[in-house]
Amino acid sequence: MRVFTVLGPSQAGKSTLVRAMAGLDKEAGQKLEAAGVVTLQPFSFMGEDWGAIEVAGGAENLAQAGPALAASDAAVVCVPADAEAAVLSAPYLRKVEEAGLPVFLFINRMDQTRDRVADVLAGLQTYCAHHLVLRQVPMREGGQVVGAVDLISERAWSYQDGKPSALVELPDGVRPREVEARGELLEALADFDDQLMEELIEDQEILVKEIYDVATRTLQHSQLIPVFLGAAEHCNGVMRLMKSLRHEAPPVEQALARLSPGGRVVAVGCMGELVKHLGKSVLLRAMNADCSSGTEMAGQAIGGLTMVAKGGNGSLAMGDLGRVVKSDHLRLGQVYLKDGARALPDWAQPRPATYRRLVTPVHQRDEARLSTALERMGEIDPAMEVTQDEATGHALLNLQGPQHLRRVIQTLKAEFGVEVTEDMVPPALRETITKPVEIHHRHRKQSGGAGQFADVVIAIKPLPRGSGVTFDDCVKGGAVPRNYIPSVEAGAREALMQGTNGHPVVDVAITLKDGKHHSVDSSDYAFRMAGKAAVREALGEAGLVLLQPIVKVAIHVPSVFSGNLVPMVSGMKGQILGFEAEQDAAGWDLFETLLPMAAQDELCSALASATRGTAWFQSGFDHYEEARRGDFGAK
Repeated sequence: MRVFTVLGPSQAGKSTLVRAMAGLDKEAGQKLEAAGVVTLQPFSFMGEDWGAIEVAGGAENLAQAGPALAASDAAVVCVPADAEAAVLSAPYLRKVEEAGLPVFLFINRMDQTRDRVADVLAGLQTYCAHHLVLRQVPMREGGQVVGAVDLISERAWSYQDGKPSALVELPDGVRPREVEARGELLEALADFDDQLMEELIEDQEILVKEIYDVATRTLQHSQLIPVFLGAAEHCNGVMRLMKSLRHEAPPVEQALARLSPGGRVVAVGCMGELVKHLGKSVLLRAMNADCSSGTEMAGQAIGGLTMVAKGGNGSLAMGDLGRVVKSDHLRLGQVYLKDGARALPDWAQPRPATYRRLVTPVHQRDEARLSTALERMGEIDPAMEVTQDEATGHALLNLQGPQHLRRVIQTLKAEFGVEVTEDMVPPALRETITKPVEIHHRHRKQSGGAGQFADVVIAIKPLPRGSGVTFDDCVKGGAVPRNYIPSVEAGAREALMQGTNGHPVVDVAITLKDGKHHSVDSSDYAFRMAGKAAVREALGEAGLVLLQPIVKVAIHVPSVFSGNLVPMVSGMKGQILGFEAEQDAAGWDLFETLLPMAAQDELCSALASATRGTAWFQSGFDHYEEARRGDFGAK
C-alpha cells in the first residue's frame, strides 16, 4: 500500500482533491476520521492500494501532521490559485521541507483564478527553500483557464467538467510560453544531472523518458518540488497529479530509512482516537515486516488488527495500513520497535503548546475520572500536555489553541462522560521587600507543664532579582544553640511562603543575628515559631511590592507580517528584543520579545489575527519584575 499526506491552508480544497483522487477508479474504501482533524481515505488506482491522509487546515491542526507525514511516502500540499494568499501556505511548506519528504505542490481552483501562474508561484517560492518547478502551464481562453500543457511530454489537455481531460492539439498562442517554461524546467533538472546538462549545452534532442527519470530522482531526493495545476472540484488535473504520484513517489523503504537508518522500526502510528465502549484505536503502518494480531510491538503483543485496504482481519504486509484496538501500550507520536518505542524525529513533533487553561470537573465526584481521561487522551494526542497547577492543584492543559480546547472538552463529555469548566491560568505573582529591616521577637508560652521559649533577632534585606532566598547566621557565644538554628530557618522560610498579598516572597536575605534560649523551655518548635513570627513582622515593615513573571518569547513569523508585531507587542507592555531572518526557513523571521506572563493568552489570539494564523511562538520564564501601577490591581 502506498501512502501520502495532503495538507494545506483552510479552504484550499484539500477534501475535494482527496475525493477526486479516490474517485478516479471508482474504488474508494471507507473513510476513517480521528478527532475531527485527520482523515484517511483508502482507495485503489490502476491496480494498486493507496491511502490518502488528509490533515485539516488551520495552525492548531498542523500539530497532527507529524505522525501522518512520518508514515507517508510523499506529501501533497494543496494551495489556492491566489497570489495574495501564498503566505497562508507558508506553515505547510515549512513543515514538509523540515520533514524531508518528497513533495508535490498542487495549485487548486485554476478555473477561478485571474492571477498569473508566475505570480502565484513567485509568492509561494518566497516560503520555500527548494526550487519550485512548473510541470504544467495553463491554457486560457478569454482569461479563463481551460486546460494545461504537460511540459515533459508536451501534450495539451483540455479540461472537461467531471471527466478526464481530453487530449488536444497544442494551441499556437500557448506554444511560446510552453517553450519558455519547458526550458526553465530542463535547466532546473539539469542542475542535478550531468548528462542532461551536457545535452542541453550541446543542443541535443532529449528523450521524454530521460526527463521523467531525472524528475523522479530529484523528487525522491527532495531536491526540487514539482508544481501541478488543476481544479479538483471538476476533477481537472487530478489524473495527472495521481499518475505522477504513482510513477515518482518513492517506495516505503525510503520512509523506513528516514525514520530508522538501522531498520529496527516495525511500525509507526499515524492516527489515533478513543472509541466509546471500545477504547483506544491506533492506525499504524507496517514499516519493516508483516504485522498481525499478536505481533510483538513496543514490547507487548498487539490486540485486534483490521486491514484498511481490504477490510477484515489479516496480516499487514510492509507498507500496509491497519487499525489496532486493545493495545493500550501504543501511543501516538512514536515509532514502534519490537521491544520498545521511541519518539518521532524532531520535525514530526508538534509546536509548543502555549495555550493554557485550567479545567475542573463540574461534579466533584469526577475528579479521579478526569485525571484518567486526560491521561488516556494524551496517549493519542501528542499536541496536548497535561500538568498540575501549583497554586490551585487543578489540571493544567497546554494546548495548541481554542479550537483544540473545544475538541478536548467535547471528547471528555462524549467519550468519558466528564463535564468540565475551563478557566484562565492566574499569573504566578511574587512579592519582595524594598528596604532592610531588623526585628527582635520573643516567643514565650506557659500553660502548665513544659513551656515554650525562644528569643531571636532577625534581619532581612532585599536581594537582586532572581537571587531567591538566602539564610545565614552570625550568632556568637551560643546565644542560640547550633541545633536550634535550622528550626529558625525553617520557620523563616515558612513565613515567606505567603506575603501580605497572599503570594510567595522572593529575593530576600535573612540573617539570624542574636537571640536567647532557656535550658528547659526552649525547643525546635519554639524557635521555629519565633523565626516564623519574626519574619512575618519584618515583612509588614519592609515595604512589600508585587512582582510579575516575565517570559521570553520567540515568535516564528512570515517576514511579511514582522512589522505587524511591533505595535501588537508594545500594546501588551512588552519589550522588543529584535528580530532576524531564520536561517533554516525561507521567508520567515524570528521575532524575540519579553512579555508579562499574564499577556500570553492575549498573545495567542492577537498573533493569530495579526498574521492570519500563520505564526507561532515558544516561551519560557525569564525573570520577575515589579508590577506597574494598575497591573493585577497593584497599588
